[in-house]
Amino acid sequence: MCGICGLARTPDAPPFPPGLIGRMCRTIVHRGPDDEGIYTDGLIGLGIRRLSIIDVAGGHQPLSNEDGTVWIAYNGEAYNFAEVRDELAGRGHVFRTRSDTETIVHAYEEWGLDFVRRFRGMFAFALWDTRAERLYLFRDRIGVKPLYYTRLPDGTLVFGSELKAILAHPGVRREVDPAALDLYLTLEYVPAPLSMFQGIFKLPAGHYLVYDRGRVEIRPYWDIVPPGDGGNEGAKSSSPADLQDELYSLLRESVKLRLVSDVPLGAFLSGGVDSSTIVGLMRELGADPLRTFSIGFKDRTYNELAHARRVADRFETAHEEFILEPRALELTEKLVGHLDEPLGDFSIFPTYLVSEMARRHVTVALSGDGGDELFAGYEHYQAQKVARRFGAAAAARILGKATGRLKPSDKKKGAWNKLRRFVQGFDHDPAHRHFRWMMFLTERMKRELYAPAFAEALGGIRPLRGREPLAGHFAAMEGFDLTTGELYLDLKTYLVDDIMVKVDRMSMAVSLEAREPLLDHKLVEFAFRLPGRMKLRGGTTKWIFKKAVERLLPKETIYRPKEGFSIPIKHWLKEDLRDLVRDTLSEKRLREGGFFQPAAVGRMMDSHLDGRENFSHQLWALFVFEVWRRTYRVG
Repeated sequence: MCGICGLARTPDAPPFPPGLIGRMCRTIVHRGPDDEGIYTDGLIGLGIRRLSIIDVAGGHQPLSNEDGTVWIAYNGEAYNFAEVRDELAGRGHVFRTRSDTETIVHAYEEWGLDFVRRFRGMFAFALWDTRAERLYLFRDRIGVKPLYYTRLPDGTLVFGSELKAILAHPGVRREVDPAALDLYLTLEYVPAPLSMFQGIFKLPAGHYLVYDRGRVEIRPYWDIVPPGDGGNEGAKSSSPADLQDELYSLLRESVKLRLVSDVPLGAFLSGGVDSSTIVGLMRELGADPLRTFSIGFKDRTYNELAHARRVADRFETAHEEFILEPRALELTEKLVGHLDEPLGDFSIFPTYLVSEMARRHVTVALSGDGGDELFAGYEHYQAQKVARRFGAAAAARILGKATGRLKPSDKKKGAWNKLRRFVQGFDHDPAHRHFRWMMFLTERMKRELYAPAFAEALGGIRPLRGREPLAGHFAAMEGFDLTTGELYLDLKTYLVDDIMVKVDRMSMAVSLEAREPLLDHKLVEFAFRLPGRMKLRGGTTKWIFKKAVERLLPKETIYRPKEGFSIPIKHWLKEDLRDLVRDTLSEKRLREGGFFQPAAVGRMMDSHLDGRENFSHQLWALFVFEVWRRTYRVG
């Protein structure tokens, strides 16, 4: 795993500033502490920091073909590269290394731009064709690996695995994109292709960028298509038992591919069904030694360590645990620096700390991310189904009554908060679909919170559904059944721009490669061929996934209530973080920024600290944004 960066210019543009590629590389040393490489030839500059995983001794980059006409800077893993390499060798290609990087170069020579469809993996890379004087930037199908870019006024393209590499260029301006800020405060992440910086963009998952003499074009090469469209025939003809067998086989194959490594590897283990499945399959496939890593809390409401221990004992792993305490939030500025742009997801902290713990023992860790988005594992899918069946008013009454019947012990377990969130979701427009339960600011709250200049820059407070970049995803989801359409929306937004951002940045912050077997694109395509009723059956989430792994895991692991990988931020904001948050969101600082109404923030803070309302999501998002603004010196 690596970090890449680079520049491309037109013949008429000024030469690159001396030493710039090296400075860009130094901003992402954490992504690749083992090696640095730079290639320049006048119109192009490629830089890379390498974390050596495959062909540790021979995989130096940037790397070229035999005659130096094709160059690549590559971040990622092509898990099936050996199979593709054998085919290319049979066609006469000569290899100098054992790396997947060189396989990609020769695949481009052999098959042109269709070469990317032959690989299974996670990647983001830059490929320079010297004959055509054309640069290509590719990002993997699901968006596991990041890639940002911007185009300067003179036509120069600047790109990198992280925003900080792009910001090293003296010509890049640091200005907040108002639309990105509004979306972040609504969803807690910035959806692609936007970034929090005006004029800097994320390359969308499953797309590639073509830079040709100053012109930039973004093209798709992969997407999920609805059953019956584009060759997707669905899965209606197979029996549930056959589909469970097929799913188990795909899971096993996906994990097996991700065990290829020349360095030690392990797995994150929460004790939930997804991570437990990964660990169980690693053991079934003969991984040895098998190391697992878990995070827990002193607050028992959030502690899942007992569940993780049971799974570790069952599969006889070398298990490590870490107890996360509030003082871990001293990491805030450091982690915001690694994120590059604000992310409101509380679980960055346990993700970072479990990665840090794992890195002491291994260089690669498998994770269970993606199962909830593929097989309908979240409560908001259930809420949307209830709303469709009973109608908003009736559903709100049902859920409201259920909230009132809960016992104090249930409230401690978070059940009360979940039902409360369900009820609050009905405050939003039904056209937002399940996003109603993933939005943290209503239009009314925005009118109170946003400063006049910020609201004006947005063109007013507008509904989420009709705005880019979300409008296209909302339109595309209509081709699927109701539940699968919800999953498509999360695949294109929440999964890639929240979950994958969190896992990539927090693991790479400690130079650990995280691999996600559940996001192999063949497994993703299979999941989207299934009808929604096989994923969300009645009130049971992830039905077919759970049935498929009954042969591997005990039922108490499979069917226990989902608890999530979060932290007790509600309490920490009232206690350990109280002074820090008050200082960061002080009237003086907010007026300096000019984005928010200090009085509205003050009311929100007082209400939360007094225990009258739970504004943990809103306050944390504002806090992270203000820390980010100060860290990156954004005006």
